[in-house]
Formats: sequence, C-alpha cells, structure tokens
Amino acid sequence: MKNHCVLAPFALAIAAIAAAPAGAQEVLTGDTRLACEATLCLATGTRPGECAPSLSRYFGINKRKWSDTVRARASFLNLCPVSDQTPEMRALVNAMANGAGRCDAASLNVTLRVWNHWDADGGRVFINNQMPGYCAAYTEHQYTSLADLSPRYVGTPERGGYWVDAQDHDAALARYNDRIAAEDSRRRNGEWYR
Repeated sequence: MKNHCVLAPFALAIAAIAAAPAGAQEVLTGDTRLACEATLCLATGTRPGECAPSLSRYFGINKRKWSDTVRARASFLNLCPVSDQTPEMRALVNAMANGAGRCDAASLNVTLRVWNHWDADGGRVFINNQMPGYCAAYTEHQYTSLADLSPRYVGTPERGGYWVDAQDHDAALARYNDRIAAEDSRRRNGEWYR
C-alpha cells in the first residue's frame, strides 16, 4: 500500500511559498495560486471543497484539439513555481495534463472500446483491459496518492469485461461472475440462442 505522505515535500514547498512574509517573497495569487492548488488537488483522491475553484479553472481549459488542451493544461500547471524544480515535478505536471479527468472507470470504458471484427460471432465491441500508459503515469506517480483508488478491470475483454471504480470492484466482480456462470450454464444446456 502506498504511503499517503508522498505529497509532503511538494506540499511543504508550496506552503512555504504561499506563507512566506510579503517582504521575503510574494504571496501567490491569481492563476499562479490556482495552478499550485490544482496540482495539489489532482495529486490526491480526496478533494475537499477548497479544490473546486482551481479544478474548475484547470478542467475549464479546453482547446479544439486534444493535444492543444494537454499543452494548455500543462502550461497552466507550470505557473506554479515548484512545477519545474525537479525532474519528478516536471513528470508529475506532464502526467496530470495527460491523465487527469481521463483515467476514471467511465472514461476508460468509453475510450478503450475496441471493435473485434475477427470474432467468430461476426464481430463485436469489447473494452480493452490494459490501462493506457498516461493513466499509469498519473495514478502511479510517486507524488500522487491515487494508486489505491485507480479503476480496476472486471472480467476478460472477450466475455464483456469492463472498468469499475476501486471501491466498487468486489461487488462488480461478484455480478460479473454470476453472469458468466449463467451464460456458461445456458451454453451447456443448449439454451444459448433463446
């Protein structure tokens, strides 16, 4: 299980900048402050109400092309002074820009649909069980506490598997296993086409 104190060095750096006396350093305001808050909020699965303004600003950045949206969101997060202090922080900003908002179960079930036209049944759609690299980079980054909360796959693609939120995994797996057992029973009893 991942230690939930991984954000400590990063949070302390932002807190030091924000809490420094006005004579020593400027207090963060505007987009700079929102960028630092968004970075903290996106790094944790627990998002208090104080995250709403910064996340609204972050997710409000939308461009015509997805690649432009990712660049614009990364540029926004880079407004935070600590975003480029270490290679790990640069990697975190990149992982967030690519993965935040795209790595939940609902998004994965949509984006990972694959048409299998080589299927014996004449072709069908299934959901890939391999998490995209951008999601792994985001949820498993050393400065996030998302690994235990990341979506899990239930079943196999060929038998109608799908992604679920971590807290729903056990119940979804039980439902999936019940459905598979019923399908297998119908096949054995020659009831498959009824």
